[in-house]
Amino acid sequence: MIPERIKRLEYLCQSLPGLFAQFSEEELCRSPEPGKWSKKQILGHLIDSATNNHQRLIRGQFEDEPLIFYDQDKWNEFSYHDKIPSSQLISFWYFYNKQLAALAKEIPQENWKRTCRMGGNVTVSLEFVFDDYVKHLEHHLKQIFGHY
Repeated sequence: MIPERIKRLEYLCQSLPGLFAQFSEEELCRSPEPGKWSKKQILGHLIDSATNNHQRLIRGQFEDEPLIFYDQDKWNEFSYHDKIPSSQLISFWYFYNKQLAALAKEIPQENWKRTCRMGGNVTVSLEFVFDDYVKHLEHHLKQIFGHY
């Protein structure tokens, strides 16, 4: 499963920057309704997710069940994604995900079974973390682009 998810993430890294370029800054900043994230804020959330999952993939290899969770709304609010140029966010998303794909290729097979805690009593394997990360990414891409 991991090799397929790595390939999928690499594909998304290749294709998404060009797809984001089809939107104007105004379109990226527009919220679909009050209290809902704009496309730009969803992109920022994907960066926040990459950041937290990066920690899970690293710390989960050498710590015993590290607890790594985050308040996604607060992260989005205090990362100020809506105030940062979209081109910068797109580049950051791209390079961060290229890094995660490269990292995933290097994780020894036996380490994918190691676990971390994601809040509460939820304990998951690193394999689950990576698989879920790519699925989560695709879920939000459907919100942005209407497909994926």
